[in-house]
Amino acid sequence: MADSILNIIKKRRSIRHFIQKEVADSILLELVEAAIWAPTGGNIQMWYFVIVKENDILERVKAFSPGLLGDPACLVVICSDRKKAFEKAGTLGKDELCVMDIPMAAQNLMLLAAEKGLGTCPVGSFNKKAISRILELPEYISPDLIISVGYPADDAKPPKRKGIGEVTFMNKWSVNI
Repeated sequence: MADSILNIIKKRRSIRHFIQKEVADSILLELVEAAIWAPTGGNIQMWYFVIVKENDILERVKAFSPGLLGDPACLVVICSDRKKAFEKAGTLGKDELCVMDIPMAAQNLMLLAAEKGLGTCPVGSFNKKAISRILELPEYISPDLIISVGYPADDAKPPKRKGIGEVTFMNKWSVNI
């Protein structure tokens, strides 16, 4: 029986240690399909996905990504077309919508990966210019987030979370639920 969405959300961890096992292209394409079904402001759909499986390209990306740890089987680099976003929604599209849309696509991708037994880790610390050159991105395409993908080497334990009553208010700040 399939996990409930809440159980999958609770199961997803940031994985930094992977076993050496290839992830099938068909699975990677399913992850991207999940990502493209995330909501986008104005339905602009300004994201693009570069799947990196070739070892020498992966190593070059790692050299410019201090936050990318371990040896994942592959990477998914989520990029945005800032030119298209600006043309469709002005500064709001180029700046704010990209900041919202990329993480929502990433979350969909990572949740489906968790459901399929894969580990992922979002990485935001990387040199955008170097990654753009390595991946031969057009000038108007911005690499915004790298997600490492692979089979986890071990079970990551969930971190302690605050309770709902500690972080939730009803109608105004002073009324905890």
